[in-house]
Amino acid sequence: MSTIVVTVKLFAAYQDAYGVPEMQMELPAHTPVGAIADRCCQDHSHLNQWRPLTQFGINLDFVSPDTLLQDGDEVVLIPPVNGG
Repeated sequence: MSTIVVTVKLFAAYQDAYGVPEMQMELPAHTPVGAIADRCCQDHSHLNQWRPLTQFGINLDFVSPDTLLQDGDEVVLIPPVNGG
Protein backbone atom coordinates (compact mmCIF):
# COMPACT_ATOMS: atom_id res chain seq x y z
CA MET A 1 0.00 0.00 0.00
CA SER A 2 1.39 3.41 -0.88
CA THR A 3 1.48 6.22 1.64
CA ILE A 4 1.63 10.00 1.60
CA VAL A 5 3.06 12.50 4.08
CA VAL A 6 1.26 15.74 4.85
CA THR A 7 1.99 18.68 7.15
CA VAL A 8 -0.88 19.40 9.52
CA LYS A 9 -1.17 22.91 10.98
CA LEU A 10 -3.06 22.88 14.28
CA PHE A 11 -5.07 25.69 15.82
CA ALA A 12 -7.05 26.30 19.02
CA ALA A 13 -8.23 23.05 20.69
CA TYR A 14 -6.23 20.86 18.30
CA GLN A 15 -3.01 22.72 19.07
CA ASP A 16 -3.77 22.61 22.80
CA ALA A 17 -4.31 18.84 22.63
CA TYR A 18 -1.03 18.09 20.84
CA GLY A 19 1.06 20.90 22.32
CA VAL A 20 2.59 21.79 18.94
CA PRO A 21 1.56 24.17 16.15
CA GLU A 22 2.16 21.61 13.39
CA MET A 23 3.04 17.99 12.80
CA GLN A 24 3.73 15.54 9.99
CA MET A 25 1.34 12.66 9.36
CA GLU A 26 1.89 9.61 7.22
CA LEU A 27 -1.37 8.33 5.76
CA PRO A 28 -2.52 5.80 3.19
CA ALA A 29 -2.86 7.18 -0.33
CA HIS A 30 -6.41 8.31 -1.20
CA THR A 31 -7.15 9.48 2.36
CA PRO A 32 -9.77 12.26 2.68
CA VAL A 33 -8.79 15.30 4.72
CA GLY A 34 -11.59 14.63 7.21
CA ALA A 35 -9.74 11.48 8.30
CA ILE A 36 -7.08 13.69 9.89
CA ALA A 37 -9.62 15.18 12.28
CA ASP A 38 -10.98 11.67 12.92
CA ARG A 39 -7.50 10.49 13.88
CA CYS A 40 -7.02 13.51 16.15
CA CYS A 41 -10.29 12.66 17.89
CA GLN A 42 -9.13 9.06 18.35
CA ASP A 43 -5.90 10.31 19.92
CA HIS A 44 -7.64 12.93 22.09
CA SER A 45 -11.29 12.05 22.72
CA HIS A 46 -12.13 15.48 24.15
CA LEU A 47 -11.75 16.85 20.58
CA ASN A 48 -14.90 14.95 19.51
CA GLN A 49 -17.00 17.97 20.48
CA TRP A 50 -15.19 20.06 17.84
CA ARG A 51 -15.15 17.48 15.04
CA PRO A 52 -18.53 18.41 13.45
CA LEU A 53 -17.60 22.11 13.52
CA THR A 54 -14.06 21.80 12.17
CA GLN A 55 -13.27 23.36 8.80
CA PHE A 56 -10.49 22.11 6.56
CA GLY A 57 -7.94 23.77 4.35
CA ILE A 58 -5.48 22.25 1.90
CA ASN A 59 -2.70 24.41 0.49
CA LEU A 60 -4.48 27.66 1.47
CA ASP A 61 -7.89 26.67 0.03
CA PHE A 62 -10.94 25.72 2.10
CA VAL A 63 -12.13 22.23 1.14
CA SER A 64 -14.82 19.73 2.06
CA PRO A 65 -13.98 16.86 4.46
CA ASP A 66 -14.11 14.32 1.62
CA THR A 67 -11.37 16.03 -0.44
CA LEU A 68 -8.55 13.56 -1.08
CA LEU A 69 -5.07 14.41 0.15
CA GLN A 70 -1.93 14.38 -1.99
CA ASP A 71 1.64 13.77 -0.89
CA GLY A 72 3.20 16.99 0.41
CA ASP A 73 -0.08 18.81 1.08
CA GLU A 74 -0.28 21.39 3.86
CA VAL A 75 -3.47 20.79 5.83
CA VAL A 76 -5.12 23.19 8.24
CA LEU A 77 -7.66 22.10 10.87
CA ILE A 78 -9.76 25.06 11.97
CA PRO A 79 -12.14 24.51 14.88
CA PRO A 80 -14.37 27.33 16.11
CA VAL A 81 -12.45 29.86 18.20
CA ASN A 82 -13.49 32.42 20.79
CA GLY A 83 -12.07 35.86 20.92
CA GLY A 84 -12.60 39.37 19.94
